[in-house]
Amino acid sequence: MFTSVLMIEKALTSADVEFVTTLHGDETVAFHVLLQPRGDQADRLLRAIDDVALGELDEAARERETPEGADAAALGGQALEVSLEALHASGSQAVGRLIEDHPLDALRSLVDEIDADEVIVLTDPHYVEEFFHRDWASRARHKVGVPVLKLFSHSKV
Repeated sequence: MFTSVLMIEKALTSADVEFVTTLHGDETVAFHVLLQPRGDQADRLLRAIDDVALGELDEAARERETPEGADAAALGGQALEVSLEALHASGSQAVGRLIEDHPLDALRSLVDEIDADEVIVLTDPHYVEEFFHRDWASRARHKVGVPVLKLFSHSKV
């Protein structure tokens, strides 16, 4: 069985689930999902710049409304549950957990703990962080000893 760690920041869409579950053809894949809610990541300014770069000016103006702290964790828990249910419905094995602090440390620990075969980072684009190679995928490539695949979420939830 192939073991993938899937890092996400919001609930998986049906298109996302189809994409990640078909990456390895007919091979059985077990997913270990790590979710850090968007509000617990970069600061508001970076999130707003990303929104502007994507042409989503309304989203940029609403960044101050993005839940942070305990509120982000509650919404993150719901997003994780929805994502795990969607993976199960596709016939995949999946377990998951929220990450509150230091996502790359949590990633490295999990990769070692489960002897993962790969890491899939599935997020919306984060142009500022990507430009400076500070996004999860770029940083993970230097922290884990397995291949890291960077994918963009198919649609907004």
